[in-house]
Amino acid sequence: MEFLGTTQTASYCGSRRSCLFPDPAPTSTTKDTYQSYYLPGYRYLNSWRPSLFYKVSSVPPSPDDQLNPARWPPTVLPSLRSALHARYSPHDWHQTNLVQLKGSEASRHWAGKLNTDSMRLMRDKDQLTYQMQEDSRRNLGERLSNLDFWKAELVYEQECLLTENHALETAKKRLKCAADEAQGPLQVALECLYNREKRMGIDLVHDDVEKSLIKEVDLLKDWQARMRKLAERISQQLGINRDVQHTLEQDLSDKNSAHFIDEKCFNLRNTSDSISFYHGVEKIDGTVSVPETWAKFSEDNIKSSQHARANSIRLRDETEAALENASEEMWSHFTSTNLAFNNRISEVADAKNKLQAQLAKILQEIFQTENTIMLLERSIMAKECPLKVAQTRLEGRTKRPNIELCRDAPQFQLVNEVFTIDDTLQTLKQRLREARDTLQMLVLNKSKLEHELSVKTNSFIIDKKCMDRRKAFPSTPRLVGYT
Repeated sequence: MEFLGTTQTASYCGSRRSCLFPDPAPTSTTKDTYQSYYLPGYRYLNSWRPSLFYKVSSVPPSPDDQLNPARWPPTVLPSLRSALHARYSPHDWHQTNLVQLKGSEASRHWAGKLNTDSMRLMRDKDQLTYQMQEDSRRNLGERLSNLDFWKAELVYEQECLLTENHALETAKKRLKCAADEAQGPLQVALECLYNREKRMGIDLVHDDVEKSLIKEVDLLKDWQARMRKLAERISQQLGINRDVQHTLEQDLSDKNSAHFIDEKCFNLRNTSDSISFYHGVEKIDGTVSVPETWAKFSEDNIKSSQHARANSIRLRDETEAALENASEEMWSHFTSTNLAFNNRISEVADAKNKLQAQLAKILQEIFQTENTIMLLERSIMAKECPLKVAQTRLEGRTKRPNIELCRDAPQFQLVNEVFTIDDTLQTLKQRLREARDTLQMLVLNKSKLEHELSVKTNSFIIDKKCMDRRKAFPSTPRLVGYT
C-alpha cells in the first residue's frame, strides 16, 4: 500500500516507555501553585500558574514544498519505504491516546479538587482573619472601656486631692494667721511684765497678776510653737500630696496617650489610608506590665492618694481642734488675768486710800504736836521770870546781916518756890523733848506714808496703764485664723 504525504512525529510522543500503567498525576503543579497562607506583609504569595504548556509544533518546509507550490502530496519514494518499519503500531497509538486522556482526567480531577480546597481554604482563612480582626477590635474596645474607667477614677481622685490640698493650704494660712495674731497679746503681756518691773519698794511683789501674766506669756508662746509645728507638718503633707498628685497626673497623662493610641487603632479599617507593613514588629516585645500589674499600678496610685487625703483630713481636724482650744484657753486666761488686774488695782486703790487717810491724820497730829511744842516752849519761857524772881529774892535775903539770916517762913517758901519752879521747868523741858521726838516720829511717818503713797500711786498708774493696753484683744474668729 502506498501512503501519500510524509509522516510528522507527534509532539506527545517521546522515548518509548511502558504503556501498561498511566503516568502519575504531576505533583509539581500542586507544589508550585499552593503555599501556606501567612499574614499580609510577611511573605508574598506567588501567582498561580499551570506547569503544563501547550507547544505548537513547527515543521520546517521540505524541498518538495518549495518546488511544488501547489503542495500536492508526493508519492512515497522507494528510498523512504524502509522508514515505515520504524513507525508506531495502532495499538501504541490507541494506548498512548488512552494514557493521555487518563493523565488529563487525573490532572483535571486534581485541579478541581485543588480549586475546591483552595476556595474552602480561602473562605476559612478569610473567616479566621475577619474573626481575629473582630476579636482584636473587641479587645481594643474593652481596653478603651478599662482606660475610660481608670481615667474617670483618676480624674475623680485628682479632683478630690486638689480640693484637699486647697483646704490644707487654707488650714496652713489659718495657722500662720493665728500665730501672728497671738503675737499682739504676747507683746502686750510682755509689756505689762516689763512695766510692772517699774514698781517700787514693797510693791515689787510676786502677786497673782504677775503669776497670771507669766502663765499667759508661756501659754501664748506654747500655742505659737504648736501652731508653727502644725504648719510645718502641713507643709510636709502638702509636699507628699503634690508628689501623689504628680503621680496621678503622670498616670492620667499616660492613660490619655494610651487611650488616643488605642482609639486610633480601634478605628483602623482595612480601607484606612494609614495602614502599612511593619516587618518584624511582632517579634518586638516592649511591654513592661501585664493587665493585673497595669490595673494594680493605678489602684496603688489611687490608694496612695486616698491615704494622703486621709492624713490631710486628720491634720485639718487636728488643726481645727488646736485653733479652737487655743482660742478658748487664750480668752480664758486673758479674762482671768484681767480679773487679777482688777482685783490688784482695787487692792492698791484701797491701800492708797487708807494711806491717804492715815497721812491726813498724821498731818493733823503733826499740826497738833507743833502747837503743843510751841505752847511748851512758851510755858518754859514763862517760868523763867518767876524763877528769876524767886532766886533773886533768895540771893537778896542771903545778904541779911547776922541774926537776920533766919530760916523763916518766907525763906522756906522761896526755897520751895525755886525747887518747884525748877522741877516744873525740868518737867516741861522733858515734855518738850518728848513732843519734839514725837513730832520727828510723826514727820518720819509722814515721809514714809508719802513715799508709800507714791509707791502705791505708781503701782496703781502702772496697773491702770496695763489694763488700758489690755483692752484690745483679738476676737475669736481672728484667733482661729480667719481675717
